[in-house]
Amino acid sequence: MGRVFTEYLPPGGVIYCCSGCGVHLTKEASLVSKAFRGRTGKAFLFEVVINYTEGPEEEKPLITGLHVIVNIYCFNCGQNVGWKYIEAYDPQCKYKEGKFILEKALIVKVNDDASHEQCGG
Repeated sequence: MGRVFTEYLPPGGVIYCCSGCGVHLTKEASLVSKAFRGRTGKAFLFEVVINYTEGPEEEKPLITGLHVIVNIYCFNCGQNVGWKYIEAYDPQCKYKEGKFILEKALIVKVNDDASHEQCGG
């Protein structure tokens, strides 16, 4: 396998980073909802996340019913930062498919003025 390179988000606006190492994960513009819960409490739903690896698919009973998910991990430090929805069985939850949950306790939010550097871990 080749070397994995860190991707940096373009400067400007709010960036969410891994709290363990500070690598960029997503921008506020990708935020869909703040009305979610994770293992550690409050969680956010995002359209796009970068710099992550996936665990195996699993069926998981969540608050809104049974879903197929994969846990997602920061590719830099390996911290579990949330999960990705693969499949939702309830038709009302189909909008979550392909989207990501990031747990608030496992990420940091920074106002990125002009830096392509890490958020600081």
